[in-house]
Amino acid sequence: MAPLTVSLVQGATRWHDAPANRDYYGALVRGAGRSDLVVLPETFLSGFSNDTRASAETMDGEGVAWMRALARETGAVLCGSLAIREGGTVYNRLVWARPDGGLAQYDKRHLFRMAGEHTRYGGGRERLVAELRGWRILPQVCYDLRFPVWLRNRRLEGAAGGMDYDLAIFVANWPAPRRQPWRTLLRARAIENLSYVIGVNRVGVDGNQLPYAGDSAVLDPVGEPLVELGPQEQVVTVTLDPAPLLAHRERFPAWMDADDFTLVD
Repeated sequence: MAPLTVSLVQGATRWHDAPANRDYYGALVRGAGRSDLVVLPETFLSGFSNDTRASAETMDGEGVAWMRALARETGAVLCGSLAIREGGTVYNRLVWARPDGGLAQYDKRHLFRMAGEHTRYGGGRERLVAELRGWRILPQVCYDLRFPVWLRNRRLEGAAGGMDYDLAIFVANWPAPRRQPWRTLLRARAIENLSYVIGVNRVGVDGNQLPYAGDSAVLDPVGEPLVELGPQEQVVTVTLDPAPLLAHRERFPAWMDADDFTLVD
């Protein structure tokens, strides 16, 4: 594992305006400087809205093409979630766009029923663990943060540190009234999974008049913050060192005592 440089892009997503968001987030990403990985918020081209189903793009649409082009331009992996239509179903899909043009994807598994997301979107069934510079990275979307069984860092023979991921990423539209659970759960997921955790949330007020406080953060494997952002538009770049992670797992191998289980849909 080599050091991993990650840029957190905490922006004020424009409501239902994909072209404006491409311009806006493109400028923020280009201003971030050299990174291995750039993380955008959940539904960064539209805001979190059930009304985006009508305008959902396909994987051949402008949104994914823009991500691929920007990843190629910057030389960094770009990730964030979009409303993507596949057949007759729309997914809240995290897209992992690599500089070589390759793509990976993760469909949000836990759909936010308090906003009716579960009645309008399809849920994912498989986790994505992506590899970058020797790191194994688990990208997730917003409400997934509340479900620790789904997020359990599992034993993996032959992996550095003996676990199936080293960094979990949560992209979100997490409203300010629930900012305390957001901040607390990010720390809990880092501690219990002996991994780095990154959360990237949006700021501003959306078209439903919901305010967002940002609170994007980078947590180390014992839950201590390396970066904590406030409620303003901000782009921050941090380099993650694998040495403290591997040393902590060797010194405190709680993963060896974790319960075995099988998930059932």
